[in-house]
Amino acid sequence: MTDSSKNQAANVSYGTKIRGKWNNECYQIEKRLGNGALGTVYLANSRKGHVAVKVGNDTMSISSEVNVLKQLSKVQGSVLGPFFYEMDDWEVNGKRHPFYVMEYIHGEPLFSFIQRRGKEWLGILMLQLLRDLSVLHREGWVFGDLKPDNLLVEGAPPKMRWLDVGGTTVIGRSVKEFTEFFDRGYWGLGSRVAEPSYDLFSTAMIIINAAYPKRFDRPKENSEAYLMNKIDSSSILKPYRTILRKALTGKYQHALDMRNELFTLLQEDNPKSTARVKTTSRVTTRKQSKKTKNHKRTRWVETVLLFALILTIYTLYLVGYGF
Repeated sequence: MTDSSKNQAANVSYGTKIRGKWNNECYQIEKRLGNGALGTVYLANSRKGHVAVKVGNDTMSISSEVNVLKQLSKVQGSVLGPFFYEMDDWEVNGKRHPFYVMEYIHGEPLFSFIQRRGKEWLGILMLQLLRDLSVLHREGWVFGDLKPDNLLVEGAPPKMRWLDVGGTTVIGRSVKEFTEFFDRGYWGLGSRVAEPSYDLFSTAMIIINAAYPKRFDRPKENSEAYLMNKIDSSSILKPYRTILRKALTGKYQHALDMRNELFTLLQEDNPKSTARVKTTSRVTTRKQSKKTKNHKRTRWVETVLLFALILTIYTLYLVGYGF
């Protein structure tokens, strides 16, 4: 699957030092992290440590992405994208390449994490993704190029992080960057107008991609029936069937609606686990309460004995001096 437009950014080799024309900061390239329609992202070493550097040719497009990163950083209570550090120009061979520098996220690819930790994490991480998408949509944006390649899992407890905001588009405009497998326009199941349901279609395709890592091409006709058949043929996807169908056909208008239904499904799907967690919590609480009471009783007895010992020593002292 390919992106909607060709990347014309400079191909920067290992060891190259990118020095900003205006801010004079230096970044030594270590490896390529990924390509987008508007540029290439590299891992680089700097005086701040490891950072991610995105190099492009179009100053307006790079500036647009920087504005998105700045907007996301203002969203209270959420970390939706990488932290933005600076924007500058790099001149090489008489040509200017705009670039910007952002946080390098030390995370694990989404599907690699799920494969290592278990398929139950798919639903849990999608809950996180839908929560964050609801915040993004509330701010007036859609992610656009939503795909596993743009998602990492980091930290403990595990948290979903977004990598590339190059496709992020103001609601109401045309999505400016996409990947065919996750694009509803490619499947003939909707337009490329930036609206919440566009991201929710992509979320459904991420879940489907988890069951079909090699992906698959669209049929010549009736994409909806084809995708539903793929869902019914997978033991991983069957439990999500109703939710996936609604997302694929644009029935959800808000990310929180899809999230609430997914949350209810996960609760119903694991009632024993939920009950076991609650029971364990109650037992632990009772044990802690009992332990606290016993500890208090022991401290009280120790205090009484200590007081009696001090009183006895003091009495002997008075008798010895003839008081």
